[in-house]
Amino acid sequence: MPPPNASASSAVSGTSGGRPPGPPKAPRPPRPPRPIPLRPLASTPYGAGPGRLPRWIGTLAGCVLGGVLLVAAWAKALDPAAFAQQIHADGLDRLLPAGALALAALALEAGLGLALLLGVRRLWVLAPATLLAAFFILLNGRAYWLAAHGRIGDAAACGCFGNLVQRTPAEAFWQDALLLALPLALAFLGRGRNLPALPPLRTAAIAAFTLGVPLFAWRAPELPLDDLATRLKPGAAVAKLCAGRAGSRDAVCLDTVAPELARGNHLVVLDDLDDPVLAKAVAPLNAYADAPGAAAVWVLTASDEKRQRLFFWKWGPTFKIAGAPPELLRPLYRRLPRSFAVQDGRVTATFSGLPPLPKTAGAPPPGAPAPASPVLQTAPAPNGATSGKPSARPNR
Repeated sequence: MPPPNASASSAVSGTSGGRPPGPPKAPRPPRPPRPIPLRPLASTPYGAGPGRLPRWIGTLAGCVLGGVLLVAAWAKALDPAAFAQQIHADGLDRLLPAGALALAALALEAGLGLALLLGVRRLWVLAPATLLAAFFILLNGRAYWLAAHGRIGDAAACGCFGNLVQRTPAEAFWQDALLLALPLALAFLGRGRNLPALPPLRTAAIAAFTLGVPLFAWRAPELPLDDLATRLKPGAAVAKLCAGRAGSRDAVCLDTVAPELARGNHLVVLDDLDDPVLAKAVAPLNAYADAPGAAAVWVLTASDEKRQRLFFWKWGPTFKIAGAPPELLRPLYRRLPRSFAVQDGRVTATFSGLPPLPKTAGAPPPGAPAPASPVLQTAPAPNGATSGKPSARPNR
């Protein structure tokens, strides 16, 4: 019988010199994979969310749209009465008075404009901005259609920029479509989804501005801002003060209704012939107009021919009265009466109210040099009041 295999017995007994083998070792568990260091979506910073280029495009477009809304709100806030008249003319004051609607619209337009200018492009800003832009475009589109079919004139624009910008209905429609629709569409690009809905400091500024703009508009007619709020200001040419595009076939300008304004010195009063203030001023205006060397006195009015004849036979004015369409006169004043001096077809001075006339018609005020133009002949006192009309204020 062969001897047992020594190598086999050695393998059984192990290398421990004959000691019995211990229990088998448990296998080492595999090391779990290291997680990728990713931030949760809610904590992603603004720059790491949308792409940099879309974010900058959206921010810039929002600023452009906000600037357009702020300019429009400023132009209308200077003359809220004209804005209210436009609301009434468009038939939008069926539920609320036109004046209240004008102030509410100014607050909305100003608040949205400042929010976009400050980069607040949340849905609570973009959604009403979309509705407001769509409303303006539809309103201009209706005026464009009516003008194209001959139902309204070319001077009957929406008044979105107050009296400062003169546009035909066609120009208003296409310009607003470009200035409102395109920036609004781009303002939705690159919006951060994880930002607070109401940023504290900017929201407080927007709220204060929204309340302040209608308050300013409410008090604006009392402030000496006629030269800012109207097209009539020193240096303006009477040939450029028109209803409709100057130089076009249908345009009516100041030198159309009163061609004599292109030469010489003139003193012009804008007023309604039913105004009792004008009736009381007929005598001093007659005395001034009849004085040798005095400027020619005009009254431009939107009153019809019947009221012009009644005024003439009742009060006997020796100055000239000329009728003008309301579309021509309305952008030239905020409140009636308003006056201005013209020399050789160019406005040299404007006055809130009736012009300040000296006590002796045709003579300069005490201490003033002998003038060659109505600007010096009608120079006001240092405090803006005159002996004839304390309420008249010069706008220089």
